[in-house]
Amino acid sequence: MGNDENYKRKPRNMGPNKIAEKPKDFKTAIRNLVHYLNKLFPLIVVALILSSFSSVLTIIGPNKLSDLTDEITKGLINGMNFDAITSITIFLVVIYLVSTLLDFFQGFIMATAANKFAKSLRTQISEKINKLPLKYFDTHSYGDILSRVTNDVDTIAMSLSQSLGSLVGAVTLFIGSVVMMFYTNWILAITGILSSLAGFVAMFIIMHKSQKYFTARQVELGKLNGHIEEIYSNHNVVKAYNGFKEASDTFDKLNQSVYECNKKSRFLSGLNQPIMSFIGNFSYVAVCVVGALLTMNGQISFGVIVAFMIYVRLFTGPLSQIAQGMTNLQSTAAASERVVEFLEEPEMDDQKEITKYLDTSKVEGNIIFDHIKFSYDGEKNVIKDFSCDVKKGEKVAIVGPTGAGKTTMVNLLMKFYNIKDGDIRIDGISTKELSRKNIHDLFIMVLQDTWLFNGTIRDNIKYNKDDVTDEQIMEACKTVGIEKFIKSLPGGLNYKLTDTDSISAGQKQLLTIARGMIKNAPFLILDEATSSVDTRTEELVQKAMDKLTEGRTSFIIAHRLSTIKNADMILVMNEGNIIEQGNHEELMAKNGFYADLYNSQFKK
Repeated sequence: MGNDENYKRKPRNMGPNKIAEKPKDFKTAIRNLVHYLNKLFPLIVVALILSSFSSVLTIIGPNKLSDLTDEITKGLINGMNFDAITSITIFLVVIYLVSTLLDFFQGFIMATAANKFAKSLRTQISEKINKLPLKYFDTHSYGDILSRVTNDVDTIAMSLSQSLGSLVGAVTLFIGSVVMMFYTNWILAITGILSSLAGFVAMFIIMHKSQKYFTARQVELGKLNGHIEEIYSNHNVVKAYNGFKEASDTFDKLNQSVYECNKKSRFLSGLNQPIMSFIGNFSYVAVCVVGALLTMNGQISFGVIVAFMIYVRLFTGPLSQIAQGMTNLQSTAAASERVVEFLEEPEMDDQKEITKYLDTSKVEGNIIFDHIKFSYDGEKNVIKDFSCDVKKGEKVAIVGPTGAGKTTMVNLLMKFYNIKDGDIRIDGISTKELSRKNIHDLFIMVLQDTWLFNGTIRDNIKYNKDDVTDEQIMEACKTVGIEKFIKSLPGGLNYKLTDTDSISAGQKQLLTIARGMIKNAPFLILDEATSSVDTRTEELVQKAMDKLTEGRTSFIIAHRLSTIKNADMILVMNEGNIIEQGNHEELMAKNGFYADLYNSQFKK
């Protein structure tokens, strides 16, 4: 926004192979996720019930298959009972068909719920962004925030859609198969369970060990996205300074961090599948051996062994699904931690109790700064004791070295930050008694970094103001001297601006000044508005800004002191204080800090 070094604070990336955050408790993360799922919870419960019923029907199958095997075995000796065989076969076909249909509906419902939840999360994040204080964005990279909106939300949605239903179905299969195994033959049931017990122990140990790496992976992925966003949004600077190697080295370190966390989490969670596969095969062997002995002793029929082979598969198979489901839930827990953490960040103070309102059409234009003190970190004051009385229609310039507190004053005036000590009064009313929205309606801002979004020139100029005609837009463009440029474009106001357009910095700035003309607010802030244009273009921009300042109380932050010679009042700031005050001639006559600053810009 400006050049204030306090405003530009950014978090530094940690080195590779470091876990950036201590992972929270797995249960807490899942519990928080369930809390945000409250509106969709009934839909999810229905899907999980369908998944459970599907698993129950699957469990019934082996018992009937045992009867079918026994009927066929008897038929080989005494002749086939086709009525019984047909009846059992039809029953098996029906329950497996119904089980398949229940699985289909469960999958459809879960996919719908997951997409709705992802949409809801993105909406909540979008709304949350507008409620967060500016301080949050000073201390978090945009890439990390973007990663929470995209990667983390997608991870949660995918896990809900693909894993949760399967996990519940697998648990139902597991429990049901245990019950049916004991119902069929307790000796074979104990044999199968004991042979699989080692798999349980290994699965839970691995799951506990791998959780911290799933959390670290999501954090490091956010850092990597932050670096990519930072580098590619300033690609020209990187190229101009031959910074590819440094950027590439940083990328490699962050990429290595993601790789390490991903490798460890995937390796540990990947051990579940082969362990469960081995345990399953071992259980087959154990059941076959014990079953053969029981058959030889006449304790069970051959059909029981066939049924038990399927029950063992239904018993060990879900272990693999449960392991995979828990692995996915770990990724979901890590992602939900980051999303919930963002959604539960402290918001700007609630302003529902604020009832005072300043109508833009009735504002006189007087502003008083009364002994302002401010600190970003609560310790070192950036603004130490700032006082100033600005009258209606005055053009006030704020100058000083980098870090003097110029942009901080604008942030306080716009209520981007709350004042701790002192007060700012607009027409005698404290900004503490006015809502941020009301204050923002009172000000036009033209910044150093011009912001134009992908859209038509018309939409960019009348941004967030609907009741504007094309004639009013062209009149504003004519006033700032950009009318001919717009008419030269294909489609004029309908010309769509994109990131690839070769529009000069001066033309972009003139478009933002035209936007300010259309807003037509009583106060104006110009923050280094000519610092990114050449000298010739500066004259055009300066003329446009002079038009914009007419009839408005204006605050101009400038490093080029030649642009503020005609200001009614110049405030010279240094280390958070006003050290000199007056117009250009008065300050030059004093031959003090301002005079030295002004003369230094013209030394050869």
